[in-house]
Amino acid sequence: MYNLIIYLYLLGVAIYSRFNPKVRKMWRGERDAFRILREKVDPQAKYVWFHAASLGEFEQGRPLMEQLRRDHPEYKILLTFFSPSGYEVRKNYEGADIITYLPLDTITNARRFLRTIRPVMAFFIKYEFWYNYLHILKHRHVPVYSVSSIFRPDQVFFKWYGSQYGRVLNCFTHFFVQNEESKRLLAKIGITSVTIVGDTRFDRVLQIKEAAKQLPVVEAFVDGKKTFVAGSSWQPDEEIFIPYFNLHRDWKLIIAPHVIGEDHLQQIEKLLEGRTVVRYTKTSEADVRDAEVLIIDCYGLLSSIYHYGEVAYVGGGFGVGIHNLPEAAVWDVPVFFGPNNQKFQEAQELKACAGGFEIVGYEAFQQQMDSFVADPSAMREAGQRAGSYVKGQAGATEKVLASVAADL
Repeated sequence: MYNLIIYLYLLGVAIYSRFNPKVRKMWRGERDAFRILREKVDPQAKYVWFHAASLGEFEQGRPLMEQLRRDHPEYKILLTFFSPSGYEVRKNYEGADIITYLPLDTITNARRFLRTIRPVMAFFIKYEFWYNYLHILKHRHVPVYSVSSIFRPDQVFFKWYGSQYGRVLNCFTHFFVQNEESKRLLAKIGITSVTIVGDTRFDRVLQIKEAAKQLPVVEAFVDGKKTFVAGSSWQPDEEIFIPYFNLHRDWKLIIAPHVIGEDHLQQIEKLLEGRTVVRYTKTSEADVRDAEVLIIDCYGLLSSIYHYGEVAYVGGGFGVGIHNLPEAAVWDVPVFFGPNNQKFQEAQELKACAGGFEIVGYEAFQQQMDSFVADPSAMREAGQRAGSYVKGQAGATEKVLASVAADL
């Protein structure tokens, strides 16, 4: 049944790629993967394979890749992506020797891919469970690890109708999970090679903080004023926080939207009701000082920009789910986010420590912001709790690599 679904999916992607640019990139990239491998694979080298679905999973795997490269330079690293939003952003990442899309999980593709690479070890980040690849890796006795994985009762593995597909979990050598519930759920289906290590993404955001960029244009814009930073925002997020700051113009506002297409940027500007707005790529230190709102119309700066805010908002919580909360919280700022956060452990724990705040609409946002404005010391204390939470979660990378050292 799984293979039938995969072939139907393959047919659907082939058809849909004619109409959707993102799907077209994925379709072409998967077909091009074997050419890249044929040109770049060193048959004498030993490869450790990391697979990430998209950009978020890449950030979770990145600390492992970089530590592995430092500690074991004798290995080469293969990095694969499923989504264009990961591959297109990180296709030139210098921490891997080969970067490509992962060909779709047919038996033929999996055999050909693994015959070409012959990995000595594989890491699948968070949610990736490709049935054919994993079964062939197990058949070849290749150690396979699931890193920063998190499991919930509503996943197919724990349903009566998912037992057959759930066998894919037996292909893993070990699971490095984020929490106790994940370990308990796996134990219920007989999987006990499990260690709770937390999320490697916390190690990554701490690395990012240490290497944060100095941004003269942003510094000139802030100029000592109270500043609110909204990162990875979507229109439903912007329709909540922008009206508030249209009324509280003593605050500077930095918006780094998730989508920086011209249509979306113009939508944001329309919401700002005649305020003085500049775009990052079209301004200078001299011109930005008198602006009230700075729109970040490029990628790669957000993790450093959070540093300039007293309060942060992380978008996506009115869609499929919030984006990178630790990236903001690491800077000792309280963090707002939308209601679709139940699947994100860091959101639940930030709420529990009162460093993160769920917002269901404008009134909730207004109430919490008003309380911060009235009591700046409470705002600072909430930020310190958020930062302490992130720092307290560090160390997963070292735990994983120490555990797998015997297989290296």
